Amino acid sequence: NEKFFMECYGAFKAGRADVDPSINWYKGEIGFFDFYVIPLAKKLDECGVFGVSSDEYMNYAKTNREEWVREGENIVKEFLAKFEEK
Repeated sequence: NEKFFMECYGAFKAGRADVDPSINWYKGEIGFFDFYVIPLAKKLDECGVFGVSSDEYMNYAKTNREEWVREGENIVKEFLAKFEEK
């Protein structure tokens, strides 16, 4: 997450991207959990390919989403501060 943010933000600052990724990064990550990670964990559980571990993956996905909701805005601020320190 951080490395990809730094790459995208660096491209923006260098004029190679039109949109400042810091504006929507927090909400975008929530969408990533809601529309990709959690549905994928659900599908893995439904197909049973990982057995009892599938339930564990769903719990991790939901826990990580909850953590991002709590901490994500501050994490983006930290990313911006780290970028400026370079």
